[in-house]
Amino acid sequence: MLPPMAVDARADSRVGHGGPPGGAGPAKRGSDRERTPSAARTRRSERDDPRGAAGGEGSPPIDPSKERDRGVATKSRSRAERPPRFKVILYNDDYTPMEFVVQILEKVFGKSPSAATQIMLQIHRGGMGVAGVYVLEVAETKSATVLRMAEERGYPLRSGVEKE
Repeated sequence: MLPPMAVDARADSRVGHGGPPGGAGPAKRGSDRERTPSAARTRRSERDDPRGAAGGEGSPPIDPSKERDRGVATKSRSRAERPPRFKVILYNDDYTPMEFVVQILEKVFGKSPSAATQIMLQIHRGGMGVAGVYVLEVAETKSATVLRMAEERGYPLRSGVEKE
């Protein structure tokens, strides 16, 4: 066994010991009362309270702009604006058969037979009718398809694109 003096010398040579040289032991941070859990809670609550240790009456009111927001940081996104929409319009003529117009509305525009018939009658009675509403590129493509199909069959059916 080592003499007591040798034990103290070894204890002081440890790295990060924090005590004063000479084996006096670790330096005290305060009284023994401060090391109790309740004292630690008190110190913590004083530190977290922005009004200070008094925290009650007589202390200035808390400025909400200086309080820290502890929520999740989020970035608001702006919604993308919807592209402009365009109507594909079919114009009436005296030579294109009604059945062909119904067929065009079903195949090109994806209308049901009853909806295609309704639109065809609107075109026949009013001189024109809206076959569908799409973004510009799609509307132009569908209008060109109608013109191509009508020309292939020798009908003068016309269609156009207008902004909604």
